[in-house]
Amino acid sequence: MESQKKTGQSVNKTSTSEKDEEEECCANTSCEKNENQKPSSPKQGDFSDPVYKEIAVENGTINRMNKDELRAKCAELKLDTRGVKDVLRKRLKSYYKKQKLMHSAAANGSTDTYFDYICVVDFEATCEENNPPDYLHEIIEFPMVLIDMHTLEIVDSFQQYVKPVVNPQLSEFCVKLTGITQKMVDEAETFHQVLKRAVSWLQEKELGTKYKYTFLTDGSWDMGKFLHTQCKLSCIRYPQFARKWINIRKSYGNFYKVPRTQTKLICMLENLGMQYDGRPHCGLDDSRNIARIAIYMLKDGCQLRVNECLHSGEPRSVPISAPIEGAPAPQTPQKRD
Repeated sequence: MESQKKTGQSVNKTSTSEKDEEEECCANTSCEKNENQKPSSPKQGDFSDPVYKEIAVENGTINRMNKDELRAKCAELKLDTRGVKDVLRKRLKSYYKKQKLMHSAAANGSTDTYFDYICVVDFEATCEENNPPDYLHEIIEFPMVLIDMHTLEIVDSFQQYVKPVVNPQLSEFCVKLTGITQKMVDEAETFHQVLKRAVSWLQEKELGTKYKYTFLTDGSWDMGKFLHTQCKLSCIRYPQFARKWINIRKSYGNFYKVPRTQTKLICMLENLGMQYDGRPHCGLDDSRNIARIAIYMLKDGCQLRVNECLHSGEPRSVPISAPIEGAPAPQTPQKRD
């Protein structure tokens, strides 16, 4: 989906009623920074405990290691030895930190896993080789991949193609890029029908009721642009459960301390010592590969948390001080008046 994301354009300005609705929701879900908000993690409090000095000493030792030494130490500890130097260094630091906190009162009884599941989404949308400024991207593939946060495995997936309405004829460029043929979208259901199926699939998994979950995307475009645009085109209220998500590019860059240029899908995979599995720009395959990156980050000690939300029709950052909370239970999509 990366090529389409680069050329994605904003749609018409959000209507007043829609904007009010989004601002109210965003305020209720802590997208605006609250200076009086207490840190959500008990590990963000007192760092005077001696265990943090021990962690700092270990970090200093790791920082002085070359790549061969880092790889050898990972092998000794039975950790994954794949990845570039920065990834190996972060993997070792996270391992030692976790081990020391587990044996220290500084851990304060907290758990590393808040969510039971993470749902990865990577839409495919209509596109032209050179999209005009007013081009409206319509979702033509709706994939989801479910990660079990307790086993760190992909446990299920969902995929439906979608019939475009504004631009029903796919461009030759779009067909070559995504592998989605004209026949596939002609025989597909409309977005409203597909969204109903997606909601039913999420409900069958008891997400938001029995289990805590959230969404994860490769960038801001899937929820902030494509889903927002599609809901307006289909006269559907933007689903409450999709108003907040994890942008894995931000999480990856912050965790491994790499520049934005190193957070593209292929770069993230290669830096972790992996190769793309499947067909690039197939939404389901993209989602599976994004899930593989998320799983490796989790194994390396990253605590994935919501870092973006939809506010006034645009994606906004969620401050680190915001409380951790799961997405609400999915509801049947409602038509907009």
